[in-house]
Amino acid sequence: MAGTGNGPLSGVRVVELAGIGPGPFAAMLLADLGADVVRVDRPGGSGLGIDPAYDITNRNKRSVLVDLKSAEGPGQVLDLAERADVLIEGYRPGVAERLGIGPDACLERNPRLVYGRMTGWGQQGPLAATAGHDIGYIAVTGALGMTGPPDGPPAAPANLLGDYAGGSLYLVVGVLAALRHAQTEDGRGQVVDAAIVDGTAHLTSMIHGMLAAGGWQDRRGANLLDGGAPFYGTYETADGRHMAVGALEPRFYAEFVRLLGIEDDVPARDDIGAWEELRAAIAARFKTRTRQEWTAVFEASDACVAPVLSLREAPGHPHLAARGTFTGHGGITQPAPAPRFSATPGAIRRPPARPGADTVEVARDWGVPALTDRREPATGTGRRTAWPDGTRAGDGRARPEGGAG
Repeated sequence: MAGTGNGPLSGVRVVELAGIGPGPFAAMLLADLGADVVRVDRPGGSGLGIDPAYDITNRNKRSVLVDLKSAEGPGQVLDLAERADVLIEGYRPGVAERLGIGPDACLERNPRLVYGRMTGWGQQGPLAATAGHDIGYIAVTGALGMTGPPDGPPAAPANLLGDYAGGSLYLVVGVLAALRHAQTEDGRGQVVDAAIVDGTAHLTSMIHGMLAAGGWQDRRGANLLDGGAPFYGTYETADGRHMAVGALEPRFYAEFVRLLGIEDDVPARDDIGAWEELRAAIAARFKTRTRQEWTAVFEASDACVAPVLSLREAPGHPHLAARGTFTGHGGITQPAPAPRFSATPGAIRRPPARPGADTVEVARDWGVPALTDRREPATGTGRRTAWPDGTRAGDGRARPEGGAG
């Protein structure tokens, strides 16, 4: 079947109230899949602190500038919401309502609208009104406590686990499920409350099952998947780089120790009491060759061993290059849209949206002339600037000096 190149969400209209972190990433994913995403930027920029031309989470979107503190600002957003299928915002609870663009106001104008709310703590609960970042959200859910060595502190995995896995992806799942319902014959719009704490906790479902069954110890570095097992972890090579080992199944482990050259010199893998001896033998062997040499040894084998690459190295990996996992667009190397569709593939159609650059175009295409019924303020430059109400979007953050994640 020939692909259309428009993406499976072609025809879906999304309004994104500008922020940083998980909200923009969720909107980018919808845009990559073909949705017409209009980002509502505020005068002064979002506060991310980089040139908007490099903010690839705003690719495939169009931007309009709206001053939500002006007399006409809320009405302009409501006009967009009336014509949209989805709206995404990431303010602290109550902020959208105070601005006049909360769920009640938007759903009154458009009863089938899916109103997606992206926060760290959620819309209710003792911490709902407080500021936060990824590291705090994954800390209280138990997810952060599982990472890192047993004799050291937990290791923060950038802001991938909370903001994007527990936040953005759950918001997208919720939005698409709600959109499916809204588009049925008797469907209606609704609010999707996507809290990073909820999504991150949900990600630990299998671990909680193992914990209840006695198959997981509630401490770091003592389990099969957290580095406790010597055949599931990382090892330094002769050149100071690292290899990742995931030889869990016995037949993969047998291939691993054979290619490593230690199959006759180490204790049995099921002898947990000898795991430290096994770990030391594996570590010593890996130190005898460089990462490149070990990569060649394990290439195309079922030993489940891979080189640990940096962000700049990853696009050059032969498998990722063959699949086109990364792509170049507008001079920026970046991950290609995912997942893939046979009939309606997503694509990078537009570079990162410049704040306000598409106001006239959107006003015409969406039939919202009010967007251009006033003089346009200067476009944002990515400077760290406080928003007029003292808040900014993302995952419940309030202070404009706070960083992403």
